[in-house]
Amino acid sequence: MLRLSKLTDYAVVVLLRLSTTPDSCDGVQTSPGIATATGVPEPTVAKVLKALSAANLVVSHRGARGGYRLFRPLEEVAIADVIEAIDGPIALTACVDGSPAPCEVQRLCAAKGRWDLVNDAIREALGRITLADMREASIPPAFRFDPALSAHPHIPLAD
Repeated sequence: MLRLSKLTDYAVVVLLRLSTTPDSCDGVQTSPGIATATGVPEPTVAKVLKALSAANLVVSHRGARGGYRLFRPLEEVAIADVIEAIDGPIALTACVDGSPAPCEVQRLCAAKGRWDLVNDAIREALGRITLADMREASIPPAFRFDPALSAHPHIPLAD
């Protein structure tokens, strides 16, 4: 099963929360405030914010009025960027380019180099979906289900 980590899910929640800051706060929110607003435990929010800051997705501000704000608008942040900030490179198997794990059967593998095609397609698709798309809960036209192309046209569309 291909599944994102809970931290990546929380990172999306935190980033979406940072986009809802009142103008009176100059776009800055505190880790405890984000935790309270989202229901994500504060230590987890702090951990996520640290990783997002290291990836230049958020900016931290020190001092009495300190906290975090978005580095770029949601429209400019791809889901792939968030995944990579939290979980590292998108690598479906150990043998794809950029995988942090070595492949143990690389010299004997009949599929060597073939997973890159799948991995690249997933990375590209995740790179086209932005946090703004997530905020709007809309599915970009390129990703909408087309029953004419489905092997299972009896599956109903969900609106």
